[in-house]
Amino acid sequence: MKNRAQILNLLLAIVLVVLAIKIALINSETSTTQQDTTMETILTRTSVRSYTDKVVEPEKIEQLLRAAMSAPTAVNKQPWAFIVVTDRALLDTLSVLLPYGKMLKSATTAIVVCGDLNKALLEVNQAYWVQDCSAASQNILLAAHAMGLGAVWTGVFPREDRVAEVRGVLNIPDNLVPLNVIPVGYPNGDSTPKDKWNIENIYYNRW
Repeated sequence: MKNRAQILNLLLAIVLVVLAIKIALINSETSTTQQDTTMETILTRTSVRSYTDKVVEPEKIEQLLRAAMSAPTAVNKQPWAFIVVTDRALLDTLSVLLPYGKMLKSATTAIVVCGDLNKALLEVNQAYWVQDCSAASQNILLAAHAMGLGAVWTGVFPREDRVAEVRGVLNIPDNLVPLNVIPVGYPNGDSTPKDKWNIENIYYNRW
């Protein structure tokens, strides 16, 4: 009986070890897959300037905004505000006003990323809102690509003329500064991402 119990305990130990190894391998494979997917999203993202007439679903717009608000932000100030534009007349107006925003004519949605100066840091540190809102904008672009949508960053700030025009069309208060307008929609055709890797731009430790 004693030998039998020892054998059973040994078998149980072996089974537990095998299970532990399998779980570790599965976790490792899952982690590798997630890393590969993330890198693929980053490396294959491209600016999309032509869209179908299919409307972007509200739940996908919310996901884009959730991605935006997950961006890093100095001292967690979150000095941003987002205006979702789906009105056809407003999109058409913006497409005329913004010299590089012609694609808004075919987009069904646009997200205007704004810096909220009332939430920003003070004095010389106030300008960090630009970095925070830029990080939020990049998250929107990556999330859109990951969801099968297309998007493109069209700059507004620091061009005061464009800031004034966008502010006027969308009735934006003075404490909000529109950084950009991001058209979003379902891509009309394929866009080939540019390979921007250039080892000559890399330095280690010192210039």
